[in-house]
Amino acid sequence: MTPYSAPPGTRIGHIHLKVADLERSIAFYRDILGFTLNQRFGNSAAFLGAGGYHHHIGLNTWESKDGGPPPAGTTGLFHHAILYPERADLAAVYRRLLAHGIPLDGAADHGVSEALYLRDPDQNGLELYWDRPQSEWPTTESGDLQMFTRSMDLTSLLALR
Repeated sequence: MTPYSAPPGTRIGHIHLKVADLERSIAFYRDILGFTLNQRFGNSAAFLGAGGYHHHIGLNTWESKDGGPPPAGTTGLFHHAILYPERADLAAVYRRLLAHGIPLDGAADHGVSEALYLRDPDQNGLELYWDRPQSEWPTTESGDLQMFTRSMDLTSLLALR
């Protein structure tokens, strides 16, 4: 069989999360991260988006109402990632996290991007990040991509307005 490569325009669309408390999750994604609540299905599901898009985040309690997160050592989602268009946008959401007392699990400079790592109210891993322009991505002498993980300068991030 001929190998298949996903075409260059391929993107990952939305995420749909099972949550224990719909209102708590809506409040986090809407009031802290700034997504717009676009549609609800009663007390069991909600869809939130940014920039007029129908939804980037789906939330439901169909199988998870009042449930807990999966135990350590099991398979499942490691984290989902939200890409911000500019470093200043990442700074703005970081200020909101600080103002609401949301702790970070970590923060990293990967050369190609800078990322904040945290947990949502249901303990789903979450990466908030921005990509540097591709012309600034680190490469080897032969031109291969050379990502890394280094400490992120959170002070310089907060200095952005």
